[in-house]
Amino acid sequence: MTDWRKVDWRERARELGTAASAGGAPVTYGLIALCSAVFLMSPLSGFNPVYGSSADTLLAAQAGYFERWGVIPSELAEGSARALLTPLTALFVHGSWLHLLGNMLFLYVFGAMAEERMGRAEFTFFYLLCGYFALVAYAVVHADSDQTLVGASGAISAVLGAFLYLFPRARVTSLFPFLFFLPLRFPAWIVLVFWFVLQWLAARSAGSGPGVAYLAHVAGFAAGFLYAWVRFRGGTRVKSPATATEGDSQP
Repeated sequence: MTDWRKVDWRERARELGTAASAGGAPVTYGLIALCSAVFLMSPLSGFNPVYGSSADTLLAAQAGYFERWGVIPSELAEGSARALLTPLTALFVHGSWLHLLGNMLFLYVFGAMAEERMGRAEFTFFYLLCGYFALVAYAVVHADSDQTLVGASGAISAVLGAFLYLFPRARVTSLFPFLFFLPLRFPAWIVLVFWFVLQWLAARSAGSGPGVAYLAHVAGFAAGFLYAWVRFRGGTRVKSPATATEGDSQP
């Protein structure tokens, strides 16, 4: 058994970052590949000839696709077996190229090190569990809504929450619009706390209509942080400054 009190956490964080960048996070990269493949095969990409090429045909196909695989809060509240599966299927469905690329970028930047720290099996369980919880939490609050909810944002928000607990001082590169998009490196706790506050403020003013489900982001982030706190508290947290290798790829 490892005595975590004697671990050099700065060196350990470097090892995790190196292993992740060397392809040591197959679950993270597998999730990215799976979400991308699902999107390319869907009527949203425009590349699948099965759904036709006319605008009306594609719109009808897209609506049916969302209804089949996405979460509809009013239906989830009824508790049917099919509806209870949709929070899992919705994690792999995205509504646009921008939606997909934004989610996959965040997963790429933060998922690899979290997976290396948790282990492949546990990271898979964590991702699905917290993603499911995030979508259900949104659906419970908006139980009367007939708007379809799709996307991996809740699960990826959980990854961000876990990363905040596990690697609070790992440095990541970020671009902020109000700083003229200059690439600046900050400790993860600054970037992620700032991100969470923005999501929280947006969730307070958002409704249940079409748009970004900020409440799912907040619920996922909180679930991920609490999971990491319960699972890894007691000396397993990386407290010393370290570099998040994947962070250099964040826009």
